[in-house]
Amino acid sequence: MENTLHGLVIKEQSGFYWVESEDGNTYMCQLRGRLKEEAKSSDIAAIGDRVTISLRQEEGTDVLMGVVETVADRKSVLSRAVRTTGKRGGGQATREQIIIANADRAIFVFAATQPSPDLEMLDRFLAVGEKSGIKDLVIVVNKIDLEDPSIITATFTPYERMGYRVLHTSAMDNNGIDELRAVLCTGISAFTGPSGVGKTSLLNCIQPGLARTVKSVGKQSEEGVHTTRDSALIQLDGGGYLADTPGIRSISLWDVEPDELDAYFVDIEPYVDQCKFSNCTHTNEPKCAVKQAVKDKDVSSLRYKNYLNLREELRDTYIIYNR
Repeated sequence: MENTLHGLVIKEQSGFYWVESEDGNTYMCQLRGRLKEEAKSSDIAAIGDRVTISLRQEEGTDVLMGVVETVADRKSVLSRAVRTTGKRGGGQATREQIIIANADRAIFVFAATQPSPDLEMLDRFLAVGEKSGIKDLVIVVNKIDLEDPSIITATFTPYERMGYRVLHTSAMDNNGIDELRAVLCTGISAFTGPSGVGKTSLLNCIQPGLARTVKSVGKQSEEGVHTTRDSALIQLDGGGYLADTPGIRSISLWDVEPDELDAYFVDIEPYVDQCKFSNCTHTNEPKCAVKQAVKDKDVSSLRYKNYLNLREELRDTYIIYNR
């Protein structure tokens, strides 16, 4: 195809995509018509996507314009289920909304205290991360200067034993910032966490003014059953791209049935095949290997509780949308 370029989608807003291309320029693009049709059931293009664009000119403007012709296969997809009406969603009650494509890592920021870490939310984030295919899931424990180190260790060491990387930081005294900055310096990083955990302070420690830049492009609004948002990748001074992803704070797992959830809890999954019944829900069945692992303290009782809560939520959602 003549007059085409390859590039990275670094911003999306109201049906427009800003593509940072191989020629060093950034083009404001729209989807080719056939792609718009496909986008009814899922987002065809999103920040982080690698795309091919054709160039076009529009009279009366000097803005560099283009059309997205193709979207490359994704190596990871962080998405959520959103409700739909009318033709949007191809007639289905929900559709997939892509939060970020091709992220190399997801960084989940929680506070050691003030507020106390919400481990149910963390377990939700980790399940979403496992489902997305993102290889590197990182837990950042901020405000370590405000909590007893032994309490922090007791709370987060179990996650390290599961294989997750846990970074300890304090934006107040700049502790752990260099290590966090080093993690961010390559590839694409999704960055999120609940309110009050000091994420803004961390961003400004990583790069002066970064939180202000993130805020200016990461606004999100909810209008009825529709979800609209402006999303952007921000190129860091030290290398790498960062995307603030507020959309996963209240995320609903996309395309996961209740019976599939155990596959995304890395500490529970190894015991699933040992259950007596192949369709074991790990709730009331006899000879359930997962419940035995909880009893033996090989699986945290709190993690198990959080798993059951999320499973029940998925069950209720599945019933509503599949009546």
